[in-house]
Amino acid sequence: MTQTRVPEQSGEPDEPPPSGPTGPDADPAPAPFPVTPPGASEATRLLCAGTYMDDGFRDAVIDELYVHEERFVAPSLGIDAARVLAHALRARRLQICWASLIVLLWIVAVPLSSGLASFYLFPVVLMALARAIRRAPVPQWIARFLSFLLCWYGRLTLAFFLLTLVNRVCGGDEVANIWVIPSGLPDFMTGDTSDYDPYDPYGSSGGSGWPGGPQVGSLDPSSLGGGHETSLLPQSWVTLALPLLTAVVVGLQRGQFARVLAGELSRARFPDVISDPAERSQGGRFVRLRDRVRIEQHGPLVMYRAADPFRGAGSPYKTWSLSVELRPRPGRDVEPLDNSAILQRIVPLVAALQVPSAHGSLPSAEAVRDRLRGLEIDECVFLPAEGLPSREAAPYAAQEVEAHRARAVEEGGETRRHFLRIRVGGWGEGIVTTVFVRVHTQGGMLMLEVAPHVLFPLRQDFQDADRLAHLDRHQNLFGKAVWALSRTPRSAGRAVVTLLRGLLLGWGMGTGGYGASLPDGPGVSVRELGASDDSSLFQDMDITRYLTTIQQRVAAGVTTALRASGYQTDEFEQRIVNVASGGVYVESAQGAVGIGDHHTITNNNQGGSAPDEGNNRGNS
Repeated sequence: MTQTRVPEQSGEPDEPPPSGPTGPDADPAPAPFPVTPPGASEATRLLCAGTYMDDGFRDAVIDELYVHEERFVAPSLGIDAARVLAHALRARRLQICWASLIVLLWIVAVPLSSGLASFYLFPVVLMALARAIRRAPVPQWIARFLSFLLCWYGRLTLAFFLLTLVNRVCGGDEVANIWVIPSGLPDFMTGDTSDYDPYDPYGSSGGSGWPGGPQVGSLDPSSLGGGHETSLLPQSWVTLALPLLTAVVVGLQRGQFARVLAGELSRARFPDVISDPAERSQGGRFVRLRDRVRIEQHGPLVMYRAADPFRGAGSPYKTWSLSVELRPRPGRDVEPLDNSAILQRIVPLVAALQVPSAHGSLPSAEAVRDRLRGLEIDECVFLPAEGLPSREAAPYAAQEVEAHRARAVEEGGETRRHFLRIRVGGWGEGIVTTVFVRVHTQGGMLMLEVAPHVLFPLRQDFQDADRLAHLDRHQNLFGKAVWALSRTPRSAGRAVVTLLRGLLLGWGMGTGGYGASLPDGPGVSVRELGASDDSSLFQDMDITRYLTTIQQRVAAGVTTALRASGYQTDEFEQRIVNVASGGVYVESAQGAVGIGDHHTITNNNQGGSAPDEGNNRGNS
């Protein structure tokens, strides 16, 4: 961080410095930078799309904002968490409908096929086990080998079973004579049909039905029908149609996601919040919680949980603080200096970053697209959630918030804290840089705390939502069919899991008693749930530029306040350069001083006498 020199201010000490160029030659003020509402931001749109793509993300959003209604919502910087919740509920409802349809197909197909359709479960289970073993905590070569065997065993079994059915419905006489049959298949699949009853395929009324172990034999088409050729033909058709119908459902489900991305989640239609069908198709509980979320998420009052007070702001980024002695300047009368006076000096300097530099003409100035033009400054008060009787009792009214702010700015309390919040949302709110600034004077000392936080870009799969939807809309039928068929084997298991999740969610809401619980701080942040850990080089450069620029202006504001009140600034200016750059200011160094990371300092005493204890102590 480079040092910012602030000249002596003319006029009264309490007069705030000018925030931009003045005079007859100054450029006219450009139009305000267009600011996108949080509910219409690109980050909100991609998070809404993510609820249709990732079951885990969707369920986490519902659990935090819909199930745990006693929790305050985390600050939603640059997004509208209520709109994400609306699409999460809609995505879950649609997914439950599709899952119910798939399960219904199985429920209808099994009795209509006299149990023949249940034979699909064996290869499906094998392939599911292969995927589970691949992720098991065992040596990779073992996991890959076992996964390979199970996966291909299941695929070949499924392929031969389908070939047998196709041959049967086509009236063929021969099929491949290699068939690995697990224990539990009825006799007509093994070639023994002497006691087979098509209406009792599991042998409960007499036949062997369920052999004692695996068998390897030939699957003759005559054995599939035997003496019951006429009665088994409809069952074969039903069994063969089950995966085809399931593939159609899977393909239609994916197509609906593409239609949502092309419709209400398209860039053209998404800013129109009122016409969003997700907002209009919810019940009374959603309306009540949506209103609460929209009151809490963007307000100047932050109800926090003690374990993580900055929940929602992202990852801490080089947090630092310093304290200096307030020493009067020689020959200058000292004026009272409180926290509000220092903030009044900081705010205009930071707000001046919104104004483009002189470009000679108004159109040139308005053409500047630097995201610092959209910089936001506000004062926020952090209050602990513990101790309130209910969530509705939080003091979100404007008069109550102002009362808390007026008291918190000077008191320097531990639980109620006042911060100056400076936020820059770049890359469509994909990168959110927030700097929390707190100043406090106590006992002739000035304490300055700066806590930068960064919300990193959204997950890459969320950013690729439009690309995936476009591919689905423009892919040919053959490609769509292959995609749907390749995911058909796992569709039944996913459908069952989806229905179980829905039941568990309803059970938790009915038995958890969260509505009667004491209020609590936010457990997770919707924006943080959808964030990744990576950023591009361009984004890293922007983060560094935002933080460096803002911190320089904060330091300049404090320096101006000290100078205007008659205090020395040399010590503060010297320390701010070191501390804000991530270093450690050394008051005095005697002995060895290590600069950098991973240093080892060794003192070799060659004089033979014990070294002086005071001179042997090094600072690094």
